[in-house]
Amino acid sequence: MHVGVDSFVSAVTDPTTERLIGPEERMEHLLEEIALADQVGLYSFGIGEHHRPEYYDSAPAVILAAAAARTSRIRLGSAVTVLSAADPVRVFQEFATLDLISKGRIDLVVGRGSFTEAFPLFGLSLGDYDTLFTEKLDLLLKLRDSERVTWSGRHRPSLTGQGVYPRPLQDPLPIWVGVGGSPESFARAGLLGLPLMVAIIGGEPRQFAPLIDLYRRAGAQAGHAPEALQVGLHVFGYVADSDQVAADTIYPGWHEMFTKVSRERGFAAPSRAQFDATSGPNGAFFMGDPESVAEKLVRISGQLGGVDRISLQMTNPRLAHADLLRGIELLGTEVAPRVAGA
Repeated sequence: MHVGVDSFVSAVTDPTTERLIGPEERMEHLLEEIALADQVGLYSFGIGEHHRPEYYDSAPAVILAAAAARTSRIRLGSAVTVLSAADPVRVFQEFATLDLISKGRIDLVVGRGSFTEAFPLFGLSLGDYDTLFTEKLDLLLKLRDSERVTWSGRHRPSLTGQGVYPRPLQDPLPIWVGVGGSPESFARAGLLGLPLMVAIIGGEPRQFAPLIDLYRRAGAQAGHAPEALQVGLHVFGYVADSDQVAADTIYPGWHEMFTKVSRERGFAAPSRAQFDATSGPNGAFFMGDPESVAEKLVRISGQLGGVDRISLQMTNPRLAHADLLRGIELLGTEVAPRVAGA
C-alpha cells in the first residue's frame, strides 16, 4: 500500500498571528511541502481543482509543472481534474507535457468534482452533469490510445483524424477515475478497466466495501485483469506527535471549512463531537500519531479487500505551514514504512 498527500491549496490564516497568508506565499509554501514529501519518500502528491475564493488550485497543471521541476521521485497527479468542465484534448496535452517534464511520474485522476462552480464558469449546464463526464472520458481514453482520433459527440466539436501532441512518456498514461458514492460510477470504472480513486469525506470507510466489490466484479466480468483494477482512497488526515495534538491542531480549521460548506448546502453546523466521532477508529478522518494512523490505514484496507494507495488530504485553512511540514515528515518517515507491506 502506497501513501501520499493531496492538497486543495486552501487559503490559510496563521493560527498564531491571525495573519492571512497571501497567495504568492501560499504557493511558495506548497512547493516546499511537495519537495519535502519527495525527500521523505512519500509515493505521491496530488493537487485538486476548485474555482472558489478559498482555494488557489484552479490551474493544477501549472502547479504540477513547478513541482515536477523541483522533485525527482514522487509521483504527481490531479485530485481531481474536473473533466466534465474541461476540453479532453487540452487535458491530455497538459498531462502528456507534465509526464515529459517529470520523466514519467504523472497520474491523471479525473472526476466530476464535489463543487459545481466550474459548470456556469465555463458555460455548461448542470443538467448535463452525467453526460458531460461520460462523453469526455470516452474521448480522453481514445486520445490516450491513439495520436489520431476520429470522434463525435454532443458537447465538443468532432475530431476528424487530427493528431494530438505531445505524446506522454508513459504508455499508456495512467488515468484514474475519481468517484464519490454513486454505484454507477464504480461500475463504469470497472467496465472500462480503469483504476479507481474513492473520495471518502464522511461516514465510515468500511461502508464503501460493497461499492468497491461492485467495481471489481464489473471489471472481472468485462475481462480486465485483477492487477488493472487498482483501488485508491482520498481521505482527510493529519499526523502529529500524539493523537491529541493532531486533533487539537486540525479542529479549528476543520470547523471553519465545514461550517462554510454546511451553510451553503443547508446542513446543520458541525460540532466537536461530530469531529471526534469522524476521527475515531471507524471514522473517515485519518488523524493521530504515526502508530494510530498506520494501524487504521492497514485495517481499513483489509475491510475494503485491499487498497493500493491512500492519499491524505491535509488542506486546512488554519494549519500553520510548520505544522503541515511536520505532518508530511511523519507521514513519510513513520507511517509509510509501517504500511508498506500491507
